[in-house]
This record gives sequence, C-alpha cells and structure tokens, in this order.
Amino acid sequence: MSLSLQGPVVVGFDGSECSLLAVDFAAKEAAWHERELRIVHAFIWPIMRVPGGTAGLRQQAEGWLRDAAEAALAAAPGVIVTTGLITGAAGAVLLDAGRTAGLLVVGSRGLGGFGRLLLGSVGAQAASYAPCPVVIVREAPAPDGPVVVGVDGSAASEAAVGFAFAEAAARDVPLVAVHGADGEVGDYERHLLAESLGGFAARFPEVALDIRYSERKAPDALLEASAGACLLAVGSRGRGGFKGLLLGSVSQAAVQYASCPVAVIRPEEG
Repeated sequence: MSLSLQGPVVVGFDGSECSLLAVDFAAKEAAWHERELRIVHAFIWPIMRVPGGTAGLRQQAEGWLRDAAEAALAAAPGVIVTTGLITGAAGAVLLDAGRTAGLLVVGSRGLGGFGRLLLGSVGAQAASYAPCPVVIVREAPAPDGPVVVGVDGSAASEAAVGFAFAEAAARDVPLVAVHGADGEVGDYERHLLAESLGGFAARFPEVALDIRYSERKAPDALLEASAGACLLAVGSRGRGGFKGLLLGSVSQAAVQYASCPVAVIRPEEG
C-alpha cells in the first residue's frame, strides 16, 4: 500500500464520547499527513419515517457537527475541516465515504451501542469492509508511545508494516515490530521478520526500530505490546487465516481488546 495517505481523513461522529475521541485522533492524523479532515454524521431519521418530521433532529445533528469541527480545530489548529450530514445508516454512510478516503476513523462504540460490547456494529463493519485503512479508537492514545505493528510475512502484514513505518515517521516516535511465534522462535521467524522489515527500514532511516520476538501467540504478544502505545497496526488477515474471513483472529483480537487505537490494513488488490 502507499506509504502516505492519498485522500482525506474521514471520521464518523455521532455525538458520543467515543466518537469525540475519534475526532481528536483523526484531526491530529490529518495534520501530521497534511490532509483534509472530513467529519461525517449519518442521519438515519428520514429513512425511519419519524412521526412529526426530522427538523429538530437535523438541528441537533448539525450542532453536533459544529461542536466536532471546533474540537478538531482545537486538537489540530490549521487543519482544513469539512463536515457532512448524510442521510443513511451509519455503516453504509461510512463505507461509502471510505471509497475516496486515505484513512477512515471510527469510535469503537457509538450512542446506540450496548455497554457490554467492546466493539460496536459500525466499528465492526468499518474494520471488515472498508476499502481504505481503518482506525478504531476506544480510548485516547499514549501521546509519546511507540507505534506497534504485527509481522508475520503475509501480504496484509507487509501492508501494515508500511503503514506503521509511515505513521511512526509522521509522529516522530519509535516503531515496535512484534512477531508472535506461538512457541520457540527459530531462524525462520527471524529471517521472516528481517525480510519483512528491511526494505521499509531503509526507506525510513529516521524511525527507531525495536524488533521483538515472542514465544506467545500473536494476539497475546500484540495485546501486551499495545499497552502504552499510540497506535497498533495489524493486517486484516495473516498467513494462517482462512480466505473467506474478512478479519483474521489477530485483527479481531486487536480491535476488541487492544489498549490503544488500532489500524486495520488490507493489502492492495491486484
């Protein structure tokens, strides 16, 4: 995948605290990559045929978008911010916006989510189906923490490594590359990691790289490394994943349980 964002940063906002954290994250991301920030609210009420009309609900949504734009400018002064109040269900609206986005950012749960769910339906749809990189934000990232990336030699992992190097360079933080071997770490794993990282390390010599081999399973190793990180990047599916699955076990564990925002990256098609 490209090592810089090629479109605007799009973030979904529904007035929830989690979506406000997503706006903060997205604004800083847009500033680091010198991209436009587009804040989108999915306005579902017209298709729900609400008795009495939707004028009051529309005014509320417009107010939310104004508040979100102000929060974005407070987080990243000077960033170009646009807003969109788009009729439709949240998942469909955000997936459509992702077609032209360089990055799609969503909160882990919105206003309609059940408190016991760690990842809401909109976040799950975005992580599973969006055509661009997706970041799921559950809580504020550690501002000076490293970027962490999972490495297993798959095409999706390679895309995640490229994304992670670019993120670490933009943020001026170290990069921690983690390989969970689920057993003894042998020469093959070490060669795999060196091969996966070497080209990107040469392209980003300014990024301090910390390579970690773990005998734990990949999900456990990455979740441990995510503590204190500013971002965890994972491929959508790893080497061991079934082709019919949109998200593999590692990326599913990451978006559900990681202690920092999680970027899910797909390899370029073709």
